[in-house]
Amino acid sequence: MPPASESDDRVQAREEQSRQAKPSRPLKLNGPVRLESYDAEWPRLYEREAARIRSVLGDRVLLLEHVGSTSVPGLAAKPVIDILLVVADPAEETAYIPSLERAGYRLVARHPSWCQHRMLAGPDTDINLHVLPPESAETERTLRFRDRLRASEADRELYERTKRQLAARQWTHLRQYTDAKAEVIETILRR
Repeated sequence: MPPASESDDRVQAREEQSRQAKPSRPLKLNGPVRLESYDAEWPRLYEREAARIRSVLGDRVLLLEHVGSTSVPGLAAKPVIDILLVVADPAEETAYIPSLERAGYRLVARHPSWCQHRMLAGPDTDINLHVLPPESAETERTLRFRDRLRASEADRELYERTKRQLAARQWTHLRQYTDAKAEVIETILRR
């Protein structure tokens, strides 16, 4: 039985966390990946979500950034807004997930062995909210890659060309497409 001082929300969140403790399943695709040309609306969608996240988490937000291909002007992308959220301890899910769930987000992935990564889906827009801890190597890598693509037209074109070639293939799971991009990502990060 929980301590008397523990809130009902925390108890419910902890119970839900236990029910969802299995690793997430790969997202089924069964076909090509749909890429869209850059849409100037993507940054506005990020700003709207950033305001929503900040309004429910307040100072629990240590860093909030628009990442992924939709954050790079001119780059074709899957029409999904990727957001990086850094919190003090992603493993302490009761500190932030119940608040995000009340705002309409839902936990869709938990990867404790990979940087304590959690991922939530957005409430009314295709959003991947990636939660990481402070000083995570993945946070630094993600921001460095985004910034390189923003700064280098040649790398942006190389990445888009690779994405378009890979996206046209038939994939069983989205993870396969993501993994297939790893080599070009590492090439660009080494520059």
